[in-house]
Amino acid sequence: MDIGYARTSTVEQIAGLEAQERDLKAASVEKIFKEQVSSVAPRVQLEALIEFAREGDVVIVTKPDRLARSVRDLMTIVDRLAEKKVQLRILSLGMDTGSPTARLMLTLLGGIAEFERELMLERQREGIAKAKAEKKYKGRAPTAREKADEIRALLANRVGPKEIAKQLGISRSSVYRVMEHAGLGATGTLKLGAAA
Repeated sequence: MDIGYARTSTVEQIAGLEAQERDLKAASVEKIFKEQVSSVAPRVQLEALIEFAREGDVVIVTKPDRLARSVRDLMTIVDRLAEKKVQLRILSLGMDTGSPTARLMLTLLGGIAEFERELMLERQREGIAKAKAEKKYKGRAPTAREKADEIRALLANRVGPKEIAKQLGISRSSVYRVMEHAGLGATGTLKLGAAA
């Protein structure tokens, strides 16, 4: 059986998740495990996939960084799959783990990708430091606070936090932060003792 795994880091990256699903379906994947968590958070669906996979199955991902946080993590996942006699295929690299040569190439390419990511993060940090020194750095825009009025209006119309987050394209925790700041309880009503 061909089993797919798709992951994005945040809820806001819906398009990325949909693109991965589309590519996996085009590769004739029969079952897709997907989640929206950072690679450092517990990956419940990845664990479910490894548990689900059986001898002879092939796990397919679009890119190595969707599966693993580092080369070491990637090789650990490959080893866990190999113990179950399950292969890994990475579409962007056009390779699978069916041979020792493929595993070597995977290790090398994974190392290069990790190196490139580290360089990119270093350049980003340098750019931020330069912008801060020039007093041009503003940081990320506080999107949830900008939508506080919309959140309060939806709460007043008895729309729940989960639906508000979906409608406004923000996280549920952002909705709860706005509610807490406004002194609202979980139902959107004013808490006792909160300032009116």
